[in-house]
Amino acid sequence: MYIFPEIDLYDGKAVRLFKGEYSQMTVYSERPWEIAVDFEKNGSEHIHLVDLEGAKDGTTPNISIIKKIRDSVGLFIEVGGGIRNMETVEKYIAIGVDRVILGTAAVTDEEFLKSAVKAYGEKIAVGVDIKDGFVAIRGWTEKTQYSCFDFCKKMQDIGVSTLICTDISKDGAMMGTNHGLYRELSEKFSMNIIASGGVSSLEDVQKLNDLGIYGAIIGKAYYTGAISIKEAVKVTKQK
Repeated sequence: MYIFPEIDLYDGKAVRLFKGEYSQMTVYSERPWEIAVDFEKNGSEHIHLVDLEGAKDGTTPNISIIKKIRDSVGLFIEVGGGIRNMETVEKYIAIGVDRVILGTAAVTDEEFLKSAVKAYGEKIAVGVDIKDGFVAIRGWTEKTQYSCFDFCKKMQDIGVSTLICTDISKDGAMMGTNHGLYRELSEKFSMNIIASGGVSSLEDVQKLNDLGIYGAIIGKAYYTGAISIKEAVKVTKQK
């Protein structure tokens, strides 16, 4: 399993939200690229970036910061947040981003999703944000009619290779992750599954690693000191 330490970007800063609420935002650094360097120093090979402003309005206000992070580290970089057209996908690919995550657009614009997967293959992932068993969009502010598993089946049929699956109720709450959900996803689908939301202890990392899923995102737990990236990476190397 790969560890994906997370940096959420807002106004050029590294921040965290509590359960997706923009009104409950904590700023952790005004120099996000330095956090990325720390991830790399501690053995991580991957990084997960989210443009929270982009997630709300579909723009790329933090692309210069993302470019600076790209230039600062040799990590595999995936980026999500407001990617709703091919122009934005191409912008990120052009600055050296390794994988682009479609969220809202994967739900609302199936033709765009299909075009992106056809053009970029494994460089396209889909973020499945789950609220009360249903897929949520637009920065988690709107719940759709799609159930989690029906939507994931549809993504697999379209040819999506990687899903980043977030249980919103767990995100940023430091109460543990939804192991049952990730077990079920890994059993039902052949896609790469990345667990996101509530990974708050090395025990969580160990349990996810034991499930044999592709990846786990570590967000708030890193910033509060609850999880050391070095220790988390070490757990994933165990058989």
